[in-house]
Amino acid sequence: MSTTAATILLVDDEESIQKLLTYPLERDGYRVVQARDGDEALRRFAEEPVDLVVLDVMLPKLDGLEVDKVLGLELGADDYITKPFSIREFRSRVRAALRRAATPRHDSREPEPIAIEGLTIDPARRTVDVGGQPVQLTYVEFELLRTLAARPGRVYTRQALLESVWGGSDYRDPRTIDVHVRHLREKLERDPSNPEIILTVRGVGYRFRDR
Repeated sequence: MSTTAATILLVDDEESIQKLLTYPLERDGYRVVQARDGDEALRRFAEEPVDLVVLDVMLPKLDGLEVDKVLGLELGADDYITKPFSIREFRSRVRAALRRAATPRHDSREPEPIAIEGLTIDPARRTVDVGGQPVQLTYVEFELLRTLAARPGRVYTRQALLESVWGGSDYRDPRTIDVHVRHLREKLERDPSNPEIILTVRGVGYRFRDR
């Protein structure tokens, strides 16, 4: 998929935002399909192939989180940006998201499942089980867990995790990693306040426990 030929579904109920974002996207060579509310967004998505969805969380009729669920993008999707934001930052994130979608994340070898203390991570199937029960992770949560679990014991800085998960750290607060780690612990750890799997290395970052 060529990023310059990509079709972007832009979903926002504010006319001013639609105009503000459509112009730089079209100038960058993208085709922009607009929708003003959640219902229209789902119709547009069903009508034609879409490479990227830019979705406002606060929408009339069907809010952005509900649209996210229906599209199967996972809550939290691939990335998020809060208003106000600069057009330069917005364009940078769009380009990065399309690059990630176009680039294979793994080599041709099937990665082996990782199992430890009742936790099983299957990178090939992108599934996670705890005690034999499936656990639903967002796209970002899974990528963060996969990165840490692939090298047990290795200490990753927040900057390194941003680079691994998003392919860059431009415009991103390293503390974003802390939020995703907290969510992972709530889903995976027996006692999130006393983690045994994803460990904090004070002053540095995080590591996955040694097997």
